[in-house]
Amino acid sequence: MFWDGFLVTASVSALSIAGSFLIGVIVAFGAVSRRPFLRKAARGYIGLFRNIPFIVQVFFFYFGLPEIGVYIDAFTTGTMALSIAVGAYAADVLRSGIENVDTGVIEAAEVSGLSRFKIYRRIILPIALRVSLRPLGSVFINLVLTTSILSTITLNELTGNAKIVASDTFRPFEVYFFLLLFYCALTYLLSLLINLWHRHLNRFMRGAE
Repeated sequence: MFWDGFLVTASVSALSIAGSFLIGVIVAFGAVSRRPFLRKAARGYIGLFRNIPFIVQVFFFYFGLPEIGVYIDAFTTGTMALSIAVGAYAADVLRSGIENVDTGVIEAAEVSGLSRFKIYRRIILPIALRVSLRPLGSVFINLVLTTSILSTITLNELTGNAKIVASDTFRPFEVYFFLLLFYCALTYLLSLLINLWHRHLNRFMRGAE
């Protein structure tokens, strides 16, 4: 049962990290856009989802939407809610990284004739990621820990299954101690992956300089 819960937690975490990163990149570029409408919309998104408790958001998606005829299963709801909520934090971190990119580098790329899209993809994003990766890693580790809340919408992830096992065996100390170790191992693994990515990015940037 723990293994089943681990697979659900790992799946939700991986999909949500990918989703929130994608949302974060799009919203971050929107937040620094020269177009006022895009800039205000992106900053409004960041402000909105950073100021609503995650449990309220997930309850709205899971229990609120069916009231207007929109039914989504617990796995999809959890993944979607985490992606949207954490995407706001990721966007704020990436926005800060983008704003720290030297304007001289951007101007030089513009003079060389690169399109705006290529400047974003090849120059601004790698530099911003290099600066933002460690704080972004903390955001994603927090995402993994937040998956435990999804047991409240009947998703049988690690914490949800641990509750069932503790109730069946009457051994809550052993069960929750094992759960602590599981979460520690999972977040430690994620930290290692982020450090590896950071080193790879540093090597790539040094090679490009």
